[in-house]
Amino acid sequence: MDPDVDPHVLAAVSAGGVLGALARYGLAAAWPHPAGGFPWSTLVINVSGCLLIGVLMVIVTEVAPGRRLLRPFLGVGFLGGYTTFSTYIVDIYRTAEAHAPWVALAYLGLTLAGAVAAVWAGWEAASRLVRR
Repeated sequence: MDPDVDPHVLAAVSAGGVLGALARYGLAAAWPHPAGGFPWSTLVINVSGCLLIGVLMVIVTEVAPGRRLLRPFLGVGFLGGYTTFSTYIVDIYRTAEAHAPWVALAYLGLTLAGAVAAVWAGWEAASRLVRR
């Protein structure tokens, strides 16, 4: 193992990633979409994950900055495994391939706008709560 790799951080990222991927898989399996249909589950997963990333950044910078494994576990691990922008790209391709290019284009734009807005909203909401 590389001497610069902290085994505790590696374990935190791995454990978080497993839990995040399981949560994503469960939501996607519970809420499938037909070919050419709007991929709502992937949109909800990615936007909610971005909201939580915004909240987490306030927590790790202002509430619990000394918790060195918090960001690797929740940010890189759990939310990295939970959000699924690779599936987002595959969904766009498959939706367009199923002769629904306008659905694919709407999904592309809505996900990008929703993800950016969600990070900002999570950051703002958490910042306001912390300031209280």
